[in-house]
Amino acid sequence: MIGVVVTFDYDDGEFDQSRVEKIAAEARAMFEGMPGLTTKFFTFDKKQGRALNFYVWDSREAAEQFFSADLRDRVTGLYGVVPSIAFVEIAEIVDNAKP
Repeated sequence: MIGVVVTFDYDDGEFDQSRVEKIAAEARAMFEGMPGLTTKFFTFDKKQGRALNFYVWDSREAAEQFFSADLRDRVTGLYGVVPSIAFVEIAEIVDNAKP
């Protein structure tokens, strides 16, 4: 499995919590049942002035295919800042929600 950390840093103090929450609410349905995507978290840190999305994918190939140049341009427009995107290997997952 591969994790992807997408960070939107609002260095200029332009962080807008309601904007980030609206983006998450409107985008959620797009990710439900998406092939190759195990989980996605929409998060924000108001104090640090950033939004951070974390994805868990079945494979690096699926993740890389999703994060196309078009997608990067689209989310830059939505969030108003260029994201940094980092791919990370997942060693283990603890999911206490599963029985």
